[in-house]
Parts: sequence; structure tokens; C-alpha cells
Amino acid sequence: MKTPIVLDIPFADPAKLFAPFASQPFAQFLDSAGCARYSYICLHPSGTFEDPNHILPHLRETLQDITLHEGLPPFQGGLVGFIGYEWLHQLEDISPQKTDDLSLPDVCFGFYDTIAAFDHKEEKAWIFSIKNNAAAHALKEQLYQKTDLQEYTPVSLNWVSDFTAQTYQDSVQRVIDYILEGDIFQANLTQRFQASLPDGFKRYSFYQNLRKTNPAPFSAYLNFKDFTIASSSPERFLEVAGKQVETCPIKGTRARSTDPVIDEANALALQKSEKDRAENTMIVDLLRNDLSKVCTPHSVHVPELCGLHSFASVHHLISTILGELKEGCDSLDLLEACFPGGSITGAPKVRAMEIISELEPVRRNLYCGTIGYIGYDGRMDTNIVIRTVIFKGDKACVQVGGGIVADSDPESEYLETLDKARALFSAFDRCAS
Repeated sequence: MKTPIVLDIPFADPAKLFAPFASQPFAQFLDSAGCARYSYICLHPSGTFEDPNHILPHLRETLQDITLHEGLPPFQGGLVGFIGYEWLHQLEDISPQKTDDLSLPDVCFGFYDTIAAFDHKEEKAWIFSIKNNAAAHALKEQLYQKTDLQEYTPVSLNWVSDFTAQTYQDSVQRVIDYILEGDIFQANLTQRFQASLPDGFKRYSFYQNLRKTNPAPFSAYLNFKDFTIASSSPERFLEVAGKQVETCPIKGTRARSTDPVIDEANALALQKSEKDRAENTMIVDLLRNDLSKVCTPHSVHVPELCGLHSFASVHHLISTILGELKEGCDSLDLLEACFPGGSITGAPKVRAMEIISELEPVRRNLYCGTIGYIGYDGRMDTNIVIRTVIFKGDKACVQVGGGIVADSDPESEYLETLDKARALFSAFDRCAS
């Protein structure tokens, strides 16, 4: 049984330490952005994996008999990367959209034997390695070289959606029709915005601005060979610690206001909204069912239902669902049972995904998939890929959506997507104060 080597290092802002490496392939930064306790820097993978057809057996082969250091950050080496929404086609017989304008891999992981971890609460940091002391000291030496951060320069972009306002609202109405016809109770409908970037645009400089303008607990910056992901997701998808499981779906959104009176009124309206609470509760029921496939009987419960959580640009209703894995089941079984997340599909899930494929004009690719880590010991923590920018070539892509239920108003649903998009657009055109 292995125990990772642990090396104490000086605590510093991991966003600054990561900066010199941000353009390297498979440089990955799991960032709590000041909203949660831990952040991780992962460089120089020992291997990579990009095959959606054999993901679970291959990833399971990487799990090892490792004993972690108790009381230290829960990720001490393992897999970091993403599974895109389109991986659902490996799980369900659903025809994908024909148009694939981004052409991203469905799955992309690096295997990291040596990583840096940061505890923002205690202001402590460590390097963990399952290789040797030399690897741990080499990473320390690299990270604490002089950084050269560049201040972000705002840019004004021309964002173009794959829907018009009218066609999006028409699609919302079509979802409502499906609900009234008895096909589904709810479906999540999204639209994608794209914009051309100016020459010399600094992607990581933008991300540092994003994490200040729209901080979120499940943020991430992932750089690959020909595309980059900058995520400020507020939503946890799945966490596994030992046999304990947690998922925290978001349903229900109101815009923040700089006027405290208006802001409080918006929050109160969200808390009292029967529509939003019903939308959230439906997804809680769906996720309870998904968790129950791999959790022990009667262990799945909901300690928080429709709790109000406020972020930089929006208020959300968030629920928390807990469970305990059955004997013989692990984090990868849980991932297979729950993917993709119910909060970004709908209920019943399979029929909702069929309707999404029918109504959305392009493949979601990464959007609404999941980013995070799977430790070599089987621990896992992943987000739902929302509030995320994908950079490929000279293009930036932003996708936003919302859950549609029977009493949804098409115009209001369209405006809600714009509220969500503005949080990302503003990170391009203004600097954080």
C-alpha cells in the first residue's frame, strides 16, 4: 500500500504560481477562487487519455491501493480533466445533433503523479507525489520561480448566438408543448454564443479577471493542445469521499443588483417562487433516483432543499443530496449512474435528452459535462460545466440555458439565459475592481 510523499511548501496565491505554465498542454488548475477551501495545480502528466469508448475500464485501471495523509487536502494525485456532455451517447441510445462546430474530444484526462495543493482556510500548501522526493522538489522549484503576471486588457466582443430571440422562445414553447403532452416534466434548453478574439488575446489573463468578476467554488482553467477551458462553475456534480456521496443541483436563478433593496427583493422572490422550487424539487427527485442505483437502501437523503445561495452575478436555489455507496461500487460506478447531471438535462432524463438533441442546433460538446478530479484512491470531486468559456483558435464560446417547466414563460426564460451570459461577457469587457 502506497502513501504519497508530502512536501510542505510556502503558501502563495496558486493563481499566480500557475501563470507561467498556463499555456503548456495539459496544465490544469482546479481553483476554488476564494469561495471554497482547496485549490490544485497539476502539471506534466505521466499519461493522458482521450478515448470515450473505453473510459470506465481504463480509468478504473489507474486506481491504486493508496492511503492518503489524513487532515490534508483530499486530492493527493490522480486524474484531472473533463467528460463532455456528448459522452451520454456511450450510455444511452440517443442520436446526437449532426452539427459539431467545436469538435472537442468527449473525454480528456491527464494522470498526475505529482501535484500541488493549497488550503486557503489554513493558508498552507503541499506537494504530493506517488513517485519520489526528486519529483516533489522539482515541482516546488518550478512553481516558485518569478512570475510575470500581465494585467488584463478589456476587449469589446461581438457575441452571436446560434438562436435568435424568437427561435429560442419558440423552442421553449415546444418544450412546454412536450410537457403538456405528457412526454416530460422538465427539460433544460441552452443557446451558444460565439465571438472572434483580437490578435494577441491572453487567455489566462482573461481567466484571472473572470475569477475576480465571477468567483465560484468549482472554477477551473484547463489548457490542452488546441483548446482551453476557463470555468467559473458554482455547481458541484458529484463528490465521493470513501463511501460518502454528495451532489448539489442548482435550479432557480435571479440576477443580482447593485441596489441592496432590489437585490434583496430578487432573492426573496426566488425563495418564494413556486415555479423555481418545483423545478428544483423535480431534479432532486431525479438525482435521488440516480444515486439510489449505486447507494445502499435508505441512505439517500436531502439535508438541504432549495437553499438560497448568492454569487457575484446571480442568486441560486441549491439543494444537497447525500448517500452512501453500496459495497462493490466506486466513484466510477456513480459517475456512470448519474451522467449527465439532471440539473442540465431534465426529467425524465432520457426523454429530456432526446428533446434537447432535437431542439438545440449544435452539439453541446463540453458544456453541461463535468470537470474535476478522480484521485488514485478513488476519491472524486467534479463540477457541472456551466458559466464556462471555451477558447479554440480565434473563437470564444459561451453557452447558457435554463430549465423549462409547464408554467415557464418563453420570454422570461430567454431573458434568464441573458442574465447568465452577461456574467461571462462582462469578464471580457471590464476589469475587476
